[in-house]
Amino acid sequence: MGMTAIEKALASRGGCASVRPGDVVEPIPDAIMIHDNVVIGAKQELDSIGIDRIAAPEKVIMVSDHEVLYGSLGAARMGAFNRAAAAQWGVEQFYDVGRGGHGHLFPIERGIVVPGMMYFDNDRHATNAGAVGAFGLRMGAEISRVLATGTNWVIVPKSIRLDVSGAPGFGVYPRDIGFFLAKQFAPGGRFACDLDYMALEFAGATDQFSMAARVALCSSPTEMGAYSVFFPPSAAIIDYAQVRAKRPFTPIYADDDAEYEARLSIDLSEIEPQVVRPGHVSRAIDVSEVAGTRVDHAFIGSCASGMWDDMVVTAEVLRGKRIAPHVRMFIAPGTEDSTKRAIREGLMEIFVEAGAVMLPAGCGPCNEGVVGPLDGGEVSISTATANLPGKFGNKDAKLYLGSPATVAASAIAGKIVDARAAAPRRSEAAP
Repeated sequence: MGMTAIEKALASRGGCASVRPGDVVEPIPDAIMIHDNVVIGAKQELDSIGIDRIAAPEKVIMVSDHEVLYGSLGAARMGAFNRAAAAQWGVEQFYDVGRGGHGHLFPIERGIVVPGMMYFDNDRHATNAGAVGAFGLRMGAEISRVLATGTNWVIVPKSIRLDVSGAPGFGVYPRDIGFFLAKQFAPGGRFACDLDYMALEFAGATDQFSMAARVALCSSPTEMGAYSVFFPPSAAIIDYAQVRAKRPFTPIYADDDAEYEARLSIDLSEIEPQVVRPGHVSRAIDVSEVAGTRVDHAFIGSCASGMWDDMVVTAEVLRGKRIAPHVRMFIAPGTEDSTKRAIREGLMEIFVEAGAVMLPAGCGPCNEGVVGPLDGGEVSISTATANLPGKFGNKDAKLYLGSPATVAASAIAGKIVDARAAAPRRSEAAP
């Protein structure tokens, strides 16, 4: 019996000829990523037991993406602590404020994360690595153990295969597909499967998806509990990585006779633009069902919709328009490279002329509303990863989710609208 993609990754790093779901392995990762908001806790835990060195400083990637603006003294202290920690630990791959951007995005763009790679990360949206055929596995608080020992035990997850057919219609974007999928995996949905601690492998007609589209499609399954999301790397993805790769790489693909917990299928042509109602990412409905809902706040960015393609779509909708007077809109490019490109190619001017507030590369409001929060009773539509109560700081705010096109069009109208009437036909960036 063959192996799934994640089984191959865990077997090779764990020194095993093969693994099966339920096996426990201690894989040696290619890298270890830790984000700014957990460095203090991890270091204090290690300090408390006398560990002042880490096992593999050359593998550690430390990123500052949650607290970028330093809107409080606490944030400034955290930044100072992290810089001191990086120096003490000997971390050379330290991407501080202004150096990289979102840790789930810029490493993919720059070839730091490459096909076939496997790394540990404290944050669950490390699943974005699946966009290039890599594996970022969440460790949560156990990232301190990974730092101290260089590894951690992992239970090999079961895998679900999702075969994709058809192509999305005009005005249907990758986030719409992701929201639709989340609805199908929810209780009562079409798929009688629980994604909790599962690996979701996309298959079938996946070559049509750009890298940014794959990033977007990794997000909603993660919010539904998926431990890993994986796309078999296309020729375009391989070509992209070969030009930028900071390390040698070998792509991984599932065996034809791999065993899956379930094999599911979806026809993309049946999907309409979606809007997620407040409460959970699985509460998606066709945009027509909530059209006309007033909005006070809009946000485009996050590790789900912060890629260059997302900025292009946003600019296409906002070009020559003005945001409604009662709406405040925030845009956070996912990476410093995208910010610089937006300046060079004129997108930044479009955003500012439309009345948007530009934020530095990073999480933006998606980090519990540390910037751009809402007051009680206000309504937001955004491209954030999730919309649980309090996600933007106030539990009494109402948070809707949509694609970048839907969010931008709704910001202009001052109410939720179907962006197909406002957006020109999109052109996907390569790969």
